[in-house]
Amino acid sequence: MKLYYNIPMNFYAVIIGTEILNGRRNDAHFEFVKNELAKYGHELFASFIIKDDATLMKKTFEFVLKDEKSVLFSFGGIGSTPDDLTREIASNVFTHSKVVTHKKFLADILEKFGDDAYPNRIHMADLPPNADLLFNPINNMSGFTLSNRYFFVPGFPSMSHPMISDAIKQNFSDITPHYRFTLKAKTSEDSLITLMQKLPQSVELSSLPMFIEGKPYVELSLKSTNKEEVTYYFELFIKELQAKNIEYQLI
Repeated sequence: MKLYYNIPMNFYAVIIGTEILNGRRNDAHFEFVKNELAKYGHELFASFIIKDDATLMKKTFEFVLKDEKSVLFSFGGIGSTPDDLTREIASNVFTHSKVVTHKKFLADILEKFGDDAYPNRIHMADLPPNADLLFNPINNMSGFTLSNRYFFVPGFPSMSHPMISDAIKQNFSDITPHYRFTLKAKTSEDSLITLMQKLPQSVELSSLPMFIEGKPYVELSLKSTNKEEVTYYFELFIKELQAKNIEYQLI
């Protein structure tokens, strides 16, 4: 079932892996999620790389849950080893319940592994109540979703990326048009702060200061879903630069 949201959603990526933080493995998820969302006019709201630590995972999930507009893509921690903690913690945070055996996933595990499913692999079927499965095209060892809003997948990119790609396509593929205008001016940020302070919340500001041959420059970018609004405020900056005889170029 495809869900339609009446308000823009805040997309979070939570990448769980001590091995990423200690340098034993490079992260492959951030760029993937960013690019996949961009296909449909969305952006990441936040991305976290965290250790396989129960307290930290719980606090991170609770932080996401408190955002009424949150959508979560969680990578890692749903296997069968002792450091795979995601299922139990997600169940506690998002459903306030203990995990239960998902009958379909249990059958899939038994079909694939037979007696070798015991004593460890069988626990991958312990999921939050009312979880729906996310198809894993590599080995049919599923990820899961809660309310088609919180998505939990393995840490392996070959498995997780097709699952998340499909989830985004199925649930968030209505393209949201954004309009962005950017310029680079031969001045410091400070000379434009007064105008920056007048921007409404509906216009996103990005200001990047830099030095070129020892001279201050600023790259200023405005973005909004309202073309007329963002055009109006962008032109205010242009008028300000022209009034002060500050060199600039549109990008």
